[in-house]
Formats: sequence, C-alpha cells, structure tokens
Amino acid sequence: MDERNQHVVLTSADSRGFVSLRQPATPRPERYAIGRSLRQRVPRSALGSWSVPESRADPVQQIIATHQGRLDRLIPIRIGRMIASPYAFLRGAAAIMAEDFAHLPSTGITPVICGDAHLGNFGFYASPERDLVFDLNDFDEAHPGAWEWDLRRLVTSVWVAGRQNGSPENACEEAAARCVAAYREHMAYLAEQPLLARSYERLDVDRLQTTATRGTLRKEIKRAAKRARRRTSDRALPRFTQQRDGTRRIVEEPPLITRPDPAQANQIAEALDSYLQTLPPHWARAHPGRVQHHRHRSQGRRGGLGGSACLHRPLPGQ
Repeated sequence: MDERNQHVVLTSADSRGFVSLRQPATPRPERYAIGRSLRQRVPRSALGSWSVPESRADPVQQIIATHQGRLDRLIPIRIGRMIASPYAFLRGAAAIMAEDFAHLPSTGITPVICGDAHLGNFGFYASPERDLVFDLNDFDEAHPGAWEWDLRRLVTSVWVAGRQNGSPENACEEAAARCVAAYREHMAYLAEQPLLARSYERLDVDRLQTTATRGTLRKEIKRAAKRARRRTSDRALPRFTQQRDGTRRIVEEPPLITRPDPAQANQIAEALDSYLQTLPPHWARAHPGRVQHHRHRSQGRRGGLGGSACLHRPLPGQ
C-alpha cells in the first residue's frame, strides 16, 4: 500500500497502526490529550465568530464562476430556484460558504466531510438492510476537509430555515445552539465507543421515537417516516416513464429531461462500467451494465441546488 496516497486526518494522531497490523495505533488517552492540546492553538470560542472581510470575493461573481461546465440552458432554472428564498440561495451557495470557511480558524482535523451538510440533506433513507434510518444524503462535494465546515453549514441552515418558517430570532438562536450541543454530545458519546460500534452506529425510526421527548415530535417523526416509505423507485418510475413496445421508456421533458446522443450515451456507459469496478461483487451483479435512457436534470428535482445541478445524470432505475 502506497502510504503517500493515504488520507491523514490529523498528523499528530495518525500512526502506522492505521496502515499496518504490525504497528500499534495511538492509545485513546494519548489521542484525548492531543485533542485538548488543539484548543490551545484554536480555542473553541474562536469557532463561533465571523465578520465579512474587506477582501471578500463578490458572491455574484462566485456563483457565475460555478457555472463553468454546466449545461447553459439549465443555468437560468438553477438561478431562478436559488433566488426564490434565502434558504434556497443557501442550498445552492455551497461554494460561497466554502470560500468563507476557508479563512476561518480550524483545528486541523480533516476527515472526509460531506461538503454540503445543510438541513435539507438530512432525512429518512433505506439502509442496505432496507431499514428506515435518519441520515445525511448528497455527497457530491465530499472531500477531505475541516469538520468545522460541515457543522457551520448545518447550523447556518438551521437558523436560515427557522427565519423562512417565520420563527423569531431568539427561537432560531436556540435551535442553532441545540444543534451544536447535540453534535457535541453525540461526538463525546461516540468517542467512548469501540471502533466497530462506531462503524455500525445508526439512527433508525424506532430509536428516534424512543428518544423523542415531545409528543408533537413523535407524531412528526411518524408522519415523515410514512412519507419516506412511500418514496420508492417503484412508485417514482411511472411518473416519468411510459410503456412502449413492451419496455419502459423515459418521457422527455425538455430542458430537464432529454435523451443523450450516441456519443454521450457511450460516455455514460463507460463511466458506469468504471463505477461497477468500485462495488463489491454482490452489488455489482445487482446493477445492469447498460444505459438505455438518460436525463439531464437539475438537482432541484430531489430538493438540491448544489454543485451537481445542471450536470449530466443517468436516470435511476434504468
């Protein structure tokens, strides 16, 4: 294994134990001490402040720059969705927030982060075992980075969503503080768990219902879970396909849904062939190695307006 290609989360804590079974990992007490020492370099109080620097890039120009590589005919649709509300703008402005965050203090701990961890990317999803779990979705911007970026984007989205829903500022502030507290408490809990227990940690519907303290929240969890169970591929397929000559065909809805030309179809097939090589054998066998139809879609169909909007995407289920 080429150690030069290994992702280092924190130089002072990573050890050869992560790349060789013959080397011991850094003991947990020592890792705790390393974590506490980071506070001397970056106090926790320094993570909660931000002011607009005079040298800040123009946000409009930043958005224009992100249009490079997108389909020109879909860019106005993306912009139209972003200007609908402050929260919609936030969802489509991951690049602007990343630029702002890059100039803020960080501890130097760099796991693989989501890169777009706003409130709208959390929801109910089916696990590989087909259980309904509450988790984070959308990893188009996933990349090694500061964990603080994900938390800042999440907390900001909580506050902005509260404003959009008509909540007073003090309620938005309380929601943001509770979000950070829950993050801190759960990270402390996970730090005490064995590695395998952390790896299999998940939040399913039953656990959510058990831990919810308010009756209204339990009812909302039940309603959300019911809606999620109805959002299956089988239910979605008839909405944008039709039966023709004994097979299902995608119904074109320009400019969002179109068919690829032969060259594009070949590029898609080559990309999917490469993707199959990354899957475990039992999952690779479950995917047909061919593409019949293709959709150019804005991520807004699934609720997102981020970095993948207006790019070529194969339609699921084909």
